[in-house]
Amino acid sequence: MLTEPMQQAFVWQLRVYWEDTDAGGVIYHSRYLNFFERARTEWLRSLGINQSALSLEDKLVFGIRKMDIDFLMAGKLDDELDVSVHSIELGGASMNFIQDMVRIGDGVKLASARVVAVCLAADTFKPVRMPQWIKTKISGPVNQA
Repeated sequence: MLTEPMQQAFVWQLRVYWEDTDAGGVIYHSRYLNFFERARTEWLRSLGINQSALSLEDKLVFGIRKMDIDFLMAGKLDDELDVSVHSIELGGASMNFIQDMVRIGDGVKLASARVVAVCLAADTFKPVRMPQWIKTKISGPVNQA
């Protein structure tokens, strides 16, 4: 089931620290994954979906099935970034969405990711249908961080 395009993307802001860079002061490529993950977590949290409670109480977790990343420009030490989640498509057990990473100072897009996340049983890590209450929260109005 395809949801309506999000009225407004969820945006999470961060700053690039030394620990995020390589010897040249450029964001190390694997850190982009961390930044995208944190934005997804904060997006879910903003919707009232706490992943630790989801695991303990509902016995569900989300796992990333697939991620395609386009590294467009290098981010650097001290850059402030907006990392967004938008264009959500919900399936039975999965959700597909796009994430973008933009440098706040000049509006340059540094990276874009297409992500497929899957709802899994916490004990077996096998795909399970996403509960309707989660779909409802995801399909509803977007909250800003």
